[in-house]
Amino acid sequence: GIAWGPQARRCHCVPAARMTRFHAAAELHVRSQGASVKVKRIVSNVATSDVDKASAFYKDVLGLKVLMDLGWIRTYGSSSKMTIQVSVMSEGGSGTAVPDMSIEVDNVEEALMRVRKAGIAIEYGPATEPWGVRRFYVRDPFGKLINILQHE
Repeated sequence: GIAWGPQARRCHCVPAARMTRFHAAAELHVRSQGASVKVKRIVSNVATSDVDKASAFYKDVLGLKVLMDLGWIRTYGSSSKMTIQVSVMSEGGSGTAVPDMSIEVDNVEEALMRVRKAGIAIEYGPATEPWGVRRFYVRDPFGKLINILQHE
């Protein structure tokens, strides 16, 4: 994770040549406080005018539970603890487009069967990739490209 505390010599967000007294003072204040930041979770947000459309895909196909529903926002998820990751990509691998979201499942073949049963078009795969995953791409009800994968 990112640590901005006494163990950090300086914040590298500002090049040394561009450090101002303000930056130096702010950096000194952060170091003196022993402050650190720990990411607790990352949430993927999908814009839509119809939150109800998500249920058939995220709940019925992928088996996620509704964790929160305020009408304007519906959050799907799992009670499982998961690792935090942000992937920055120039391509999706194997010459594919960069997916909007990747969802790792414990049984990619079952997920594939559910997708097909729901009549959702497969955009790529299923494929076993050289980096050790089996995956396929679909679009969610909002047009987002979803990479569904399982590590082998």
